[in-house]
Amino acid sequence: MGTIFYGTTPIRIEDRALAHLKVVISTKLRRGESFTLSWRHPDGDDVGRETIWIHPSIPLRFVFDESEPAQLSRSWIEDLANSANSSGGIMLVPENLDAAAPTSSD
Repeated sequence: MGTIFYGTTPIRIEDRALAHLKVVISTKLRRGESFTLSWRHPDGDDVGRETIWIHPSIPLRFVFDESEPAQLSRSWIEDLANSANSSGGIMLVPENLDAAAPTSSD
């Protein structure tokens, strides 16, 4: 499990998902765009979901537990990017392994 530190708030996200989010979030922030990021609580936690507002002025840090970068899936990045450009913002959805085609590492 990796961690996004958003300001001082740690948010635990599985390393592979975090690598894909990093690409999409970095692209949006590089453009100066604000957006929401939503996810469901993982199994074993209380049932529910969370949403945060991502803004370029708020410090953001990605910490990965794995030392090697994950192989990225172009289709998963595209799914996340499409949701990022919607009015609902990024919804962290599971990877569609049937359509996964690896790209370069994060």
